Amino acid sequence: MMKFIRAFIFLVLLIAPAAYAQVFDVPYKDDAPTRTLLTPVKNAKAVVLLFPGGGGVLKLQDDGSTTNFHTFVRSKDLWAQYGIDAVLVDTPYDLGAGLRNSRSIRDHQQRILNVVTYYKEKLNLPVWIFGHSMGTVSVTEFVNGGKEKESLIGGVIVAGTYRSATVDSDVKIPVLAIHHVDDGCASTPFVTSERIIESRPKQSISQFIQIDGGISEGDACGSRAYHGFNQKESEFVKAAAQFILKN
Repeated sequence: MMKFIRAFIFLVLLIAPAAYAQVFDVPYKDDAPTRTLLTPVKNAKAVVLLFPGGGGVLKLQDDGSTTNFHTFVRSKDLWAQYGIDAVLVDTPYDLGAGLRNSRSIRDHQQRILNVVTYYKEKLNLPVWIFGHSMGTVSVTEFVNGGKEKESLIGGVIVAGTYRSATVDSDVKIPVLAIHHVDDGCASTPFVTSERIIESRPKQSISQFIQIDGGISEGDACGSRAYHGFNQKESEFVKAAAQFILKN
């Protein structure tokens, strides 16, 4: 019985730091706002903004719910144990995919800037941006957008990196790349993440992390495949969180 009680208390303590998730709509000109979902933690050390792949549409409801099964959605509560606030970033319109994606256009990039600024002012914490799959185009285009944008964030993380995503050599902030060794998606070859880190200047802070294992189901480019780190969410978040905390 005592072992059960201790295990229960440990579980409560593990979960306790996480507060209720809240939806915040970040205004954008006269257009639809950019909806976000903040999962806060007490005495947070940083905040990570999560940009999912595909078309980027989560369709977050007023209560924060979504039917999207993306990696970031499945793992959003795992950041709390590391003292990091997590923010899912939605989009009011489909960003497309492949060569037809709209992640580099001024409208989308301005929305990212608005969200970064919003949470930097709201939480007064180091802001990190993390993109998965097509979301890596969103975050790399942002950091490549000039020193003013770069100065707003603590670092950038890419995972399951899309083939066209790159980080300019003059970007000085820390960069982490994560890739599953068995990622079978043709649009996100392993070498893309590898090259991003290999191309970083020697004096810059960067790291490449390979993840193995888990399970793969359905479309090779889907969130239930190795590409989406299915059943490896804990390791996936731990790798990113540790990099954030030490930099």
